Amino acid sequence: MRSLRLLAKGGWWFACLALAAEPGGWQSLFDGKSLDGWAVTKFFDPGQVEVKDGQIILHAGNSLTGVHRPAAPFRTNYEVELEAMRLKGRDFFCGLTFPVGTNCCTFVVGGWGGHLVGVSSLEGLDASMNETGRNFPFQTRRWYRIRVRVTPKRLECWIDKEKFVDLIVTGRRIGMRPGDIESSQPFGIASYETTAALRNIRVRPLPVTEER
Repeated sequence: MRSLRLLAKGGWWFACLALAAEPGGWQSLFDGKSLDGWAVTKFFDPGQVEVKDGQIILHAGNSLTGVHRPAAPFRTNYEVELEAMRLKGRDFFCGLTFPVGTNCCTFVVGGWGGHLVGVSSLEGLDASMNETGRNFPFQTRRWYRIRVRVTPKRLECWIDKEKFVDLIVTGRRIGMRPGDIESSQPFGIASYETTAALRNIRVRPLPVTEER
């Protein structure tokens, strides 16, 4: 009987682990109920941040609104993904800041009037001026899946199934755009004068392998 009770307790414990860990090594960074593990970023005159219906809602402020994690999950050899949606506004609804080795940068989704995608900054140039910048016709109230992969030699970014950034970072100067967005470091998500919804935020480590 004692062994059966221990087995039952062990089964409950393993069930809890199964809920905490996802297939493929993914680790959830948002429980859908609270900002546990996150901090509201202290931007200048931000909008309200709330958790509602399993989403983080970043309400439009007079500049940036966002959340960040005080410590980065990883520095290299990792992937992060989330779903983001513009609810209202005409600028970026997802500025995902993340580490690339010892530095950080931001993958901007829907900036500069609502359509620009790119990495800020590269060689001191923001997404509107460097080689990663391109235009895309984003729709309001549509979910987009955003994925970033960081390895010691390469930075890759996808929106849905389309790859927007494929950058060799060896010997390149990766950094943050100067200004308020620097407060998103080392790992954060922000919107600019735009109300955005975020969900399904997760991260996973990548095996250390020889890169192409």
